Amino acid sequence: MRTVSLNIPDNIDINEPELKIILAGELYERERLSLGQAADLAGLSKRAFIEMMGKFGFSIFSQSEEDLLSDIENA
Repeated sequence: MRTVSLNIPDNIDINEPELKIILAGELYERERLSLGQAADLAGLSKRAFIEMMGKFGFSIFSQSEEDLLSDIENA
């Protein structure tokens, strides 16, 4: 795993755990990380990450049409 260092302006009121959740949520929504990988990045269990996703305005459901059609077919 890589380590990234960021300089965040002083006027932005955000702490490291929040920043990790936002980054993990965004990467999950863009399908760059699996749910488990995103939860690990955020430092949370899958269950806790799913709960935080809603609080931060992210969706745990895929946005792709292909996944929707696959879900309908499997239902």
